[in-house]
Amino acid sequence: MKSLKKFGLAIMLATGLVACTTTQDINQEAALSYRQVQQEAKSKGVLDTTSATSKRIHAVFNKMRPYAEKENKTGVPFNWEISVVRSDELNAWAMPGGKMMFYTGLVEKLKLTDDEIATVMGHEMAHALEEHGKSDRTVSTITGIIGAVADVAVTASTGVNTEGLLSTGVDLIANKPFSRSQETEADEIGLFLMAKSGYNPKAAPNVWVKMSQATGGSGGLLESLISTHPVNADRQENLQRLMPKAMEYYNARK
Repeated sequence: MKSLKKFGLAIMLATGLVACTTTQDINQEAALSYRQVQQEAKSKGVLDTTSATSKRIHAVFNKMRPYAEKENKTGVPFNWEISVVRSDELNAWAMPGGKMMFYTGLVEKLKLTDDEIATVMGHEMAHALEEHGKSDRTVSTITGIIGAVADVAVTASTGVNTEGLLSTGVDLIANKPFSRSQETEADEIGLFLMAKSGYNPKAAPNVWVKMSQATGGSGGLLESLISTHPVNADRQENLQRLMPKAMEYYNARK
């Protein structure tokens, strides 16, 4: 409970003190906090740069990054970057400006293929590309969350009990304020992005099958934690609806 209160206090303080509203300002704020996350992870010995899982995540990121750069319509170049944290948490998140983090547990516990890693990667990249953190509904909260991530995210990944804050699902920190429509948009854009990058989009719905299995179904803990996220079954159905278009992008590369 203490960690949750501390997290909430950080959000309230940042909401009152941070007045950044432009893409460049928010991206800079995110970059500063991201450095804190990296430094904290490194000091705790959980920043993973050598494992096979870390290398796979970085390989997918490096393959998708040029395509994400082509999709950037914000007018501000992103300095895309990813870090991998050694943790059992099923988590991955993106900050404004393309600062990303993957937890090894997401890949290892769900036994994600590279195509499935790309599904999550594309979703996170889409949040940054669509500037979901700048919307009127989320801008004040996202700046607070950015400031709190360094304190909470790595604490959770080192085994301290955060009472479920990060325990299941994707986007539980940086993207929690996003609406269902924004989550759906990120799913859709991410699907096309992975396809353009050469990853088979047919793998995307299976990510949510695995997530449902890992979290006890489309309801349960995941939905009680993140009421703003579409249920896993809905995400699968929507991705299947978009599959013909995604396959056009994928097959165009062959």
